[in-house]
Amino acid sequence: MATAAAAAPPEEEAAAAAPEARPPAAKQDPVIETAEEATEPAEADINELCKDMFNKMAIYLTGELTATSEDYRLLENMNKLTSLKYLEMKDIAINISRNLKDLNQKYAGLQPYLDQINLIEEQVAALEQAAYKLDAYSKKLEAKYKKLEKR
Repeated sequence: MATAAAAAPPEEEAAAAAPEARPPAAKQDPVIETAEEATEPAEADINELCKDMFNKMAIYLTGELTATSEDYRLLENMNKLTSLKYLEMKDIAINISRNLKDLNQKYAGLQPYLDQINLIEEQVAALEQAAYKLDAYSKKLEAKYKKLEKR
């Protein structure tokens, strides 16, 4: 067995062998270190430590795998919800498309009436212009009549 004295340099050996020869300040010298002999733990201790390590490693790995499994379960649920949302959006898009087709058909059915309205509007505009011209002409005639009447 190696002792602290065997690991120490020769100067320290002499000081350790003769404690009265050493000065009193050397006892509290922080530079002096002691060493203990490294002993191997008993076979039973190694087995217990190995079992403990494997148990803790198993708990750790189980936790990691559980967390990963939970992550995948969460992703699966998110995918299902997203799929349902897309199905809802698809149904909405189909309804919008159907309603747009219906509106286009109704518009096509109304188109002859809209054309008639446009034609009537053009005729009303032309009639209005004719009325303005007739009004202007009647004012001129009135002015001429008044002029002739004064003579």
